[in-house]
Amino acid sequence: MSFFGLGGGNAGAPQLSSEQKIKAAENELDMVTRMFNQLLDSCYRKCFDKNYDNGELTKNESLCVDRCVTKYFAANVKVGESMQELGQNGNLGRPTP
Repeated sequence: MSFFGLGGGNAGAPQLSSEQKIKAAENELDMVTRMFNQLLDSCYRKCFDKNYDNGELTKNESLCVDRCVTKYFAANVKVGESMQELGQNGNLGRPTP
């Protein structure tokens, strides 16, 4: 599924030019890359000591990373759903009272 709605299923939506599709795909790739890097940084800081000198993950580190990634994606899904709902209601970008 595309974050920008380019994945199809919008029969009534206006057609985008190839250049617009490429730009949207580049923007989506940048966003996904940025999110992945934030995930790595956040979970690494949370789950590993600064003096990491072992080539193997401990059980605690492995569990921490698993939980961190799960929570990160769950939070990301909730934020995305909220933003989509706000966008559909026309409230995106407007302050809530």
